[in-house]
Amino acid sequence: MLIAFNKPFNVHCKFRREGEQRTLADYIGVSEVYPAGRLDADSEGLLLLTDDGALQARISHPRHKLPKVYWAQVDGSITDEAITQLRAGVDLGDFRTQPAGARRIDEPAGLWPRVPPIRYRAKIPTSWVELTLREGKNRQVRRMTAKVGFPTLRLIRAAIGGVTLEGLAPGQWRAVSSGLLDGS
Repeated sequence: MLIAFNKPFNVHCKFRREGEQRTLADYIGVSEVYPAGRLDADSEGLLLLTDDGALQARISHPRHKLPKVYWAQVDGSITDEAITQLRAGVDLGDFRTQPAGARRIDEPAGLWPRVPPIRYRAKIPTSWVELTLREGKNRQVRRMTAKVGFPTLRLIRAAIGGVTLEGLAPGQWRAVSSGLLDGS
């Protein structure tokens, strides 16, 4: 079984509750599935869950080079130079990121409002960048955009392989075919 879930902001990628935090158990009533990878509580979007250990490893382990697409709303108007740096790979001190797909995009169509909303500053614009990574280090997108001078304000994972968020509102899930991971 493979489940695509649109993880809302401030939901923790685990089923066990600690205190008042919201978890996957608040949204997914299927037993014996586990996240294949994770998203930080302050990130939103596509999370895949499965009951198949081999499939979980295929999705989450970087050696399989499964593309993951992220939409990042960044502080400021992202420059061509910053996009070029993101494409080439960024030295984050403890490692250098692999080259990434990076392009400036308009705010994604049909994007839901974030609750709570990101901060608004009248004199500082925001812009959107789409990043495609084939690795997944801790807080990598946020660290990359900050390193090139454009800190991430909102981060949404839009796709893993051929599985996308299309048709999923925050907090909704659906069963999907593992063939979609390869784009089929």
